[in-house]
Amino acid sequence: MFKYQFRWDTVWGSFDFLMSGLQMTLIVSAATLVLAMVGGLVIALLDMSRYRPLRWIGVSIGEVVRNTPILVQLLWVYYVLPIVFNIRISSLAAILIGLSVYMAAFMSEVYRSGIQAVPKGHREAAQVLGLTPFQSFRRIVLPQAIRFTLPPLASNFVQLIKFSSLGAVISVTEITRRGMELSSSTFRPLEIFSFIAVVYFFICWPLSMAIRIWEHRLAQR
Repeated sequence: MFKYQFRWDTVWGSFDFLMSGLQMTLIVSAATLVLAMVGGLVIALLDMSRYRPLRWIGVSIGEVVRNTPILVQLLWVYYVLPIVFNIRISSLAAILIGLSVYMAAFMSEVYRSGIQAVPKGHREAAQVLGLTPFQSFRRIVLPQAIRFTLPPLASNFVQLIKFSSLGAVISVTEITRRGMELSSSTFRPLEIFSFIAVVYFFICWPLSMAIRIWEHRLAQR
């Protein structure tokens, strides 16, 4: 009977090495969240524009990005963009661009649903008060839309943290990549990737539970 002898000292002996990867994971996730939130709002506004060319651009970006695999998009950014534009793109820049565009396409739907959830009468009242369309959006629509969109946006952040592990494919030194490097030198993938899975769980699970509680409290108001 095959008996596997666990060697957890492999993990503890390289703890700082793995934690440096976790630091990169959190940096990538936080930076991508900011970029994706801005990009998602831009796509949503394009999608709802009264001008057909702008609306066509917003819809096209969303449909293309949402209906192609994120891994293919990352590889396209990392390998194809440098060829097309004759530029050099680092692995960190590629993961930021690829993940930001991908998450922005999904966040745009969250923004759009939140904006459309604002009662039409509120917009009409803003017009009666003499507010311009921009003032109406900034003072009336956007503050109410944020209330509807924050919980789903937070859920997207949890997904974003998990998607950041795909950076390992293009050599971003996040925690999964660190695990791959350590596993190739120690030949202890079971311990290393089990530890990494636990790390992801203890980051994502509390966030998911907090979001559920937040959504429940908002629903009761």
